[in-house]
Amino acid sequence: MDIDYNTNEPKMEKDYSETVKALIPEAEQLAGSGQLRAALDKLHAAEKKTRGAADLWSTSQLVVQMVKLCGDAGEWQMLEQEVAAMAKKHGQLKQAVARMVQSAMEYVDRTPDEQTRVELIEALRTVTEGKIHVEVERARLTRKRVEIYEKHGQIKEACDTMQEIQVETYGSMERREKTDFILEQMRLCLAKRDYVRMAIISHKINPKYFEREGTEDLKLRFYELMIQYDVHEENYLAVFRHYKQVYETRGIKEDADKWAPVLHSMVLYLVLSPHDNEQADMLHRVKLDHNLEKLGLCLQLVSSFTTDELARWPAVEAVYAPEFRKSDVFSADSDDGNRRWAALRDRVIEHNIRVVAKYYTRASLVRLTELLDLSSDDVEAFISSAVVAGSIYARIDRPSGVVSFAKPRDGEEQLNAWASDVNRLLALVEKTTHLIAKEEIVSKISRTI
Repeated sequence: MDIDYNTNEPKMEKDYSETVKALIPEAEQLAGSGQLRAALDKLHAAEKKTRGAADLWSTSQLVVQMVKLCGDAGEWQMLEQEVAAMAKKHGQLKQAVARMVQSAMEYVDRTPDEQTRVELIEALRTVTEGKIHVEVERARLTRKRVEIYEKHGQIKEACDTMQEIQVETYGSMERREKTDFILEQMRLCLAKRDYVRMAIISHKINPKYFEREGTEDLKLRFYELMIQYDVHEENYLAVFRHYKQVYETRGIKEDADKWAPVLHSMVLYLVLSPHDNEQADMLHRVKLDHNLEKLGLCLQLVSSFTTDELARWPAVEAVYAPEFRKSDVFSADSDDGNRRWAALRDRVIEHNIRVVAKYYTRASLVRLTELLDLSSDDVEAFISSAVVAGSIYARIDRPSGVVSFAKPRDGEEQLNAWASDVNRLLALVEKTTHLIAKEEIVSKISRTI
């Protein structure tokens, strides 16, 4: 049988459209008089002929009419049987199956009870399993099934069922619907606390897609899920990046009631991030934001970390605790909030250590305990952590109780420093000689005059 490359179906050998147009009203009349089985038998006989002749239009009309008659009569079990039987027919046309499934899906929400709805959905999912031409329909049916699972609190079953569908490989699904489906997969993974799979699925979405018009709602959903994930992983710099993307969204930045809490959380998570070049750069960039001036304490906090001055923790706690401890980030009523408040204390101490290392070449442990408001053991622990992180250079002499922050030079560096000093000395000598010679010439000219 020849293939029609426009429809990717066998070429039609005979046109039964007129016969089908005359048959459908007869079938409807029979079904209306209570003779549904007789009406279906008539349609089956005609469908066999149209399928054998590869008449796509007529076959599609007949299978859709079968679905319509069963659905309108409320014969849900018969509807499931008819759909399954028609899909398994030898030589059945793919597009006819697709239209039949689409027609059957219209009756899912018209079922009388939830049990019937579940049975119909499962029957249609069985029919569409492994068929590329109805992959989009299968994905939509799966989502309806997942909603029922979730309604009954069966999060694990809902998540596992949703993971069966790999929509990123579907070429026939619109990108917006595809993104929305992946976001649902991410949400269910979070609800199941499957954070590893959640991270894997998140990479299926390209954030550049959110630069298009009409994707703002998807963008906000995506970053809300990513914030929840990275907060759980305590990856605070990533949380800051997500809040930054939300803050730069047009609908957020134009509404003061929306951008203020976003900017507030953005600053707090940035300050909580461990110190590195990116974090330091972001602190200075955020400080330039004029909206930050409207959040007084946040601006003050950022200024504390961008200024090379000590921020004593007791004073910091007295200033910021009354307001910040009421926020979701540092909530005093949750273990996570208390843990993040302790992390803020660590960030303040680390900042103070960097300030001390910048201004001191050597300092005693006794003096450092006064400056950092810590015990001697805690001072050693924090300095050791800062050295391991590479933010400072330090060596602790325990017998003498002295910490050295001056990095010793190796032989090459020392020779380069000496060479530089010698070059500067010779340059000064040459300049002095030149000035003396100039004065002597001026003096000679003045005497001759």
